[in-house]
Amino acid sequence: MPLRALRSGGSGIAFALVLLQLMIMPDVLIVENYRMIGKLGLLDTIPAIALPYLASAFGIFLLRQTFKSVPQELVEAARVEGAGPLQILWKVYVPLARPTYVAFGLVSVSYHWNNFLWPLIVTNSVESRPLTVGLAVFGAPETGVDWSIITAATVMTMAPLLIAFLLFQRQFVQSFMRAGIR
Repeated sequence: MPLRALRSGGSGIAFALVLLQLMIMPDVLIVENYRMIGKLGLLDTIPAIALPYLASAFGIFLLRQTFKSVPQELVEAARVEGAGPLQILWKVYVPLARPTYVAFGLVSVSYHWNNFLWPLIVTNSVESRPLTVGLAVFGAPETGVDWSIITAATVMTMAPLLIAFLLFQRQFVQSFMRAGIR
């Protein structure tokens, strides 16, 4: 009932707008994002790289679908025990969605870790560039290409993602198994 209590008349329209945002490629918004980051005075900073991606329509969609799959019996049992809407949210919905958080986090971090275009556009200095952009600049043909160093740097760039996946592998797989059962 907490999600029902929080629903308004325009929740269907709001969700449709979230789904509409999923159809827009992020590359289409690069010029407008750059203009906004410039107005905020954040060019050539690390927050400028992350700011356009803080809110994710895919994350909203994924959590909505996960929350809708929570059995109503659990919600009713929490309500019988005297839990209010926020307690039901924090003690029923949030713990049951943990595999979804992990799966979304791994996919999102992997996507943004490998993102090349936006960090290249919004940064100018070596200090604020992520590893993937630095690796591409490092392997520029103008300076001569040493493939052994580039290969070693690529493995080092990929290692944090591999370690994160290995640490959260169980939750990641569990999220996809639960999605297949529904």
